[in-house]
Amino acid sequence: MDAKLTIGLTLSLSGRYAAMGRQAAAALRLFAEDQNTAGGIEIGGVRRQVAINCLDDRSNAKLCAELYRSLCYENRADVIFGPYSSELARAAAPIAEQAGLVMVNHGGADDGLYRNKYRLIVGVLSPAGDYFRGLAHLVSQLKLWRKGVATVTFETPFARAVIDGFEDECRQRPIMRRGVRLRVRESAAPTRGAGEVSIDLLMRLARSRITALVSAGSFADDVALASGIVRADLNIPVLACVAAGVRAFADTLGEHAEGIVGPSQWEESLNFTPELGPRPQRFASRMRAACGVCDYPAAQIYGAGLLTAQALRACGRVDQAALREAFSDLRTTTLFGDFAIDRVSGRQIGHKVLLVQWHGGQKVVIHPDAHAQSGSLEFPTGLRLVLASLSSLYLSLHRTREGEKHRVED
Repeated sequence: MDAKLTIGLTLSLSGRYAAMGRQAAAALRLFAEDQNTAGGIEIGGVRRQVAINCLDDRSNAKLCAELYRSLCYENRADVIFGPYSSELARAAAPIAEQAGLVMVNHGGADDGLYRNKYRLIVGVLSPAGDYFRGLAHLVSQLKLWRKGVATVTFETPFARAVIDGFEDECRQRPIMRRGVRLRVRESAAPTRGAGEVSIDLLMRLARSRITALVSAGSFADDVALASGIVRADLNIPVLACVAAGVRAFADTLGEHAEGIVGPSQWEESLNFTPELGPRPQRFASRMRAACGVCDYPAAQIYGAGLLTAQALRACGRVDQAALREAFSDLRTTTLFGDFAIDRVSGRQIGHKVLLVQWHGGQKVVIHPDAHAQSGSLEFPTGLRLVLASLSSLYLSLHRTREGEKHRVED
């Protein structure tokens, strides 16, 4: 009988995270097929076939915890992968830690996961606090003397981490010297499917006369705020939200997504050859052939598989402490980008978040130094695009206000 290596995890095959969970499941199946077709993963001179034990957590944190207790104890897997979403990762992480199993966290970006002193967690994606740090630098480069910034947080731990990271970057001395100031800090309750934000919030934003607004919440929260700003015809030159990083955002808002900025963990358009596994374009093509779609959750979990295989080969045995140490020593690239973790916390420090902006129904990468450490990525000229569009918006706004001023004087 062939030796096996079992990867245990839950994914949301139903419920509110199902669209992303199903993509991740398809990508993990593709990873297992690729490894097994190549003869399996060689660990200590023995080739092991990859087996996947993936259970449906139904996007429910309580059920997720129950299933991870099974995967970590009575149906113990060799390696544990985390679920999709920060909410569910927070439910799974303490269980894997207590069971003494490494948890490869491919789907939870909440910074709090790395502040709980878990010894065995391994972060694959950049934490939420890094999502908009690059945007602070882009805003500081605008040709305006004063750049007033507003933030809107739909209060969840993930959203708070995103906004805390952005605000922290805005307070850095080089950014402040360029005129960036935090003028408005709003906290809003999650929309809970209501589809609208409060009129009071929109009125406060209208009165603030800000240069840039950054929003963090669920997909529904960010879409609701962006839609409300469009309907209210608020003149905000720079609008950024977490949801703008995915295709569904533009599909939902249509032409009103134009110019909105979002973070992205991964874009298939990046042109580089990783040390491990296929190129991004090749992977995306195979994923679309398999399930019709390919977004970042697929790239994250496939990259997590490649990294796990490499760490197992390096340590030469299925030993949890040795595996965690091998992850700590690993410095490499996959189709998902650069990989390196903080040795103590397991927080991802190698991978960099991209910033994208919607232009003509397409995402354009506007953060050209996002993978500067690897030195092998090529980016489109998005930075010039975004600055030109923002300057145009500002000039239009300035002319509108001047016209209103002259009409009042007349």
